[in-house]
Order: sequence, then structure tokens, then C-alpha cells
Amino acid sequence: MHPEIAEQYGNRVRIRVCGLCWQQDLVLMVKHKMGNSPFWAPPGGGIEFGETVEDAIKREFLEETGLSVQILRFQFGCEFINGPLHAIELFYEVNALSGTLVAGKDPELQIIDEVQFLSIDEILQLPPDSSHGIFRISKNAVALRQMTGFYRI
Repeated sequence: MHPEIAEQYGNRVRIRVCGLCWQQDLVLMVKHKMGNSPFWAPPGGGIEFGETVEDAIKREFLEETGLSVQILRFQFGCEFINGPLHAIELFYEVNALSGTLVAGKDPELQIIDEVQFLSIDEILQLPPDSSHGIFRISKNAVALRQMTGFYRI
């Protein structure tokens, strides 16, 4: 684990919002620089105090990808516990409305390296632990689009 991530987010529960933005069967992913092991995840981040979930998703997409999005529906939640990190994540299906896809900025750590639409097969071919845990549960685009409920990853 990148030491800055543990220092910034460790030893507390963090509530995050994430968006699944589709282009046919490709899902938008953000590549984070994590030393020698990059980490790919759907755009998202922590909710700020007083900020609505909807506003947090819109802010995170704009910061990380340059895209303005419309929230279509709440899809599922998941919990990640791997000391010192503990996150509750709320996943929403979103639709890109406007903007130009760019590798944006992470205001806290500046670790965003790339943004790209990837197939689930491309994501599953990444090295172990190089992508978000939802891809260990969902093995294709149809399954990911149909996920509902709450998962521990």
C-alpha cells in the first residue's frame, strides 16, 4: 500500500461514492499511481462534510475525468476492510453529459495517471490486486450492470 494513502485515509471509516460510466460494454476506469503497482478503479472518492452523495459523484467525476455526469440510479454498496483502510462505497450508474475525457487531478494526493474506457476482460487481465475488488465478484459487463445489494470485497 502506498504510504501516503495509509496516512491520508487510514484508521478511520471513509464513505466513498463511485460511478459506473459505460460506453457500450466498456466501463470508465481511473489508473492511480501506486509505486510500481498501478491501481485501476471506477471514478470516485470521499464525500465531504455537508456534501450530498449526488454532488460528491459529480465533483469526483469532474476532478478525475473532466466529465460532467448525470446520475441514473443507485446500484450497489460494498465494504472494504484491509487495515489500516476501511471504506464503505456506494456505487451509482452514471451517464456522461459533457466535457472532454482527461486524466484529472486528485486534490489530496495527485496520483491519477490515466483515465480510459476498458472492457471487463481487459480489467480481469490486470495483475492481481491491480483493480477494484468489484471485478473479483463480477466477471463480465452484464454481471456488473446487474449487481445490486451489498458486498464485502
